[in-house]
Amino acid sequence: MDGVDTEVTATRRGRPPGDHPARRAELLRAAISVLARESYAGTSLRRVAQRAGCTTGAVTYYFASKKALLLALAEDCFDTYDAMLRDLSEGADLRELLGEWLARTTGDPEFWPVMSQLLAQARFEPDLAEVVERRYARFRTAYTAIIAAEQRRGAVRDDIPAELLADQLTSVADGWMLMSPFEPERFTPDRAEALVDTAVALIAPTGPPATRPGPIGQ
Repeated sequence: MDGVDTEVTATRRGRPPGDHPARRAELLRAAISVLARESYAGTSLRRVAQRAGCTTGAVTYYFASKKALLLALAEDCFDTYDAMLRDLSEGADLRELLGEWLARTTGDPEFWPVMSQLLAQARFEPDLAEVVERRYARFRTAYTAIIAAEQRRGAVRDDIPAELLADQLTSVADGWMLMSPFEPERFTPDRAEALVDTAVALIAPTGPPATRPGPIGQ
């Protein structure tokens, strides 16, 4: 019994004071800032602690290693996708979703460079790849449901499965995400709106399929 009490006391002694969910969120924001500025290789628990204005020990209380921190950061970044879907009004159409996605892509100078680095690093770290694959699959499932609803009401072509259209559009959106930090002039508000309109037009309902010409000479 004494041993149990000693262990609990020791754990409490090492527990940083304050609002722990808020402190963890603050450390994740600091990690985003460091990763955006110093790359994956340059990110360390010490640099995150410096950015957050705390000791490295305070960081390791929440994240035992750089790997643990970056896995948590990846989950947190994907939570942004989920929040985006929740924030959209019930029955939101595809244009709303694409517009919100692109607005978030071009509106945060730190988040999207961080996301692109996490995606690139996932090639080399299986645990990170698992997070990316699992969370992206969840987002695409929600995306597919929105497209399928749009197909049912006749706003999106239905000759291509909703799942394939969702995959294509997320690939387009990923391209926006990767390029917007490097070419901001391509993503001004007016041009961003035109990009969304174009994406919606590309999957708009089509008329009867055109007759393809036969081989030359027939």
